[in-house]
Amino acid sequence: MMTLRMALRSIGANKMRAMLTMLGIIIGVVALVVLVSLVNGATSSVTDAVSSLGSDMLTVTVSDDKGKPVDMELLSDWTRSEPAIGLTAPAITASLTGKYGSESDSFTVYGTNAFYDEIAGLKLCMGRFLNSADVSSHTRVCVISYKAATELIGYTDCVGEQISFNGMKFSVVGVLSDSESITTSMRSSGYTAYVPYPSLMRLSDSVTEDVTTFVVSAPENRSIDDTERALTELLLERFEMDEDAFTVSSMNFMEEAMSSVASVLSVLLGGIAAISLIVGGIGIMNIMLVTVTERTREIGIRKAIGATRGTILRQFLTEAVVLCMLGCAIGIFLSWTILRMVAVIASSLSMSFRLNGTVVIVAVGFCVLIGVIFGLYPANKAAKMKPIDALHYGG
Repeated sequence: MMTLRMALRSIGANKMRAMLTMLGIIIGVVALVVLVSLVNGATSSVTDAVSSLGSDMLTVTVSDDKGKPVDMELLSDWTRSEPAIGLTAPAITASLTGKYGSESDSFTVYGTNAFYDEIAGLKLCMGRFLNSADVSSHTRVCVISYKAATELIGYTDCVGEQISFNGMKFSVVGVLSDSESITTSMRSSGYTAYVPYPSLMRLSDSVTEDVTTFVVSAPENRSIDDTERALTELLLERFEMDEDAFTVSSMNFMEEAMSSVASVLSVLLGGIAAISLIVGGIGIMNIMLVTVTERTREIGIRKAIGATRGTILRQFLTEAVVLCMLGCAIGIFLSWTILRMVAVIASSLSMSFRLNGTVVIVAVGFCVLIGVIFGLYPANKAAKMKPIDALHYGG
């Protein structure tokens, strides 16, 4: 405690010099904590958006049907006969022009069935999703995205309004919730609408009875890996064991890829910030050497009255570590303030940025290490001084 009080007293005697010395540590800590926390916050938001696309959903794309195309009846048969396959739904898209009143814009229109919302995890804020009667009766109904409701129609409570797609009028029966905005924007650009698959066949000449893209979910008692294995076996059997005739993908690989990218970015940014901390440590070693020179006579007096080498070493080493830790504390406080400001600015983007506890612990540990490493040489230089030489020093 005596050593700590002496270190604080010495730092307080030269406040401006101490603050300038700590500036490198402060900048390094702010860079480390803020950058890594921003990467983690952005990654978390994107990962949540990817998860909302359906982490337990498989997407199948058929590139060569070998003369045995997949249709909606076959999808229903697979659902009934294969225990490892849950719900299935076609997911054919077409880019169409949607018109409401005098306003018109480009829409990505999905042709699907009544199970797509459950498979993909879509949520509604108004109305309902498509049902089986809509699909079997080829009803001209649609479910639109929140963005399409608010920007094209002008309000969300628009159930019953009619939108024309390529001249054919469709009644709005549901509106997706605002939380789907990121999800739908990742699926497509512009506005989004969901219509019964047979109705999309009438709208677009490129859409036929052959389902080239469909989505599949896992039943409650089975994992998505079991579903993928069972589905792959069925597709291989149908397409003459040709693995290139189709692709089966899930959102899990996207989440894993995002985590991998985030880890690499965190390491790279942390490395850049660590360089700033090392530069700050060099500044601390430089000022400690100046301090040792200025206090040479004090060292001589202390040694003359009985101070040991270890006592002198501990005194100057403690001072270097305290300088680092004060800079670290100020840097963490500034990091918290910056992240709070960024969180307020980014609140409209549905992203949350908060102080990462792990990064704070790493920053504290690194600052202690820098204080010890860069303070050891000046402290050792002071400890090795001979009392007679120190007392005769006239600098």
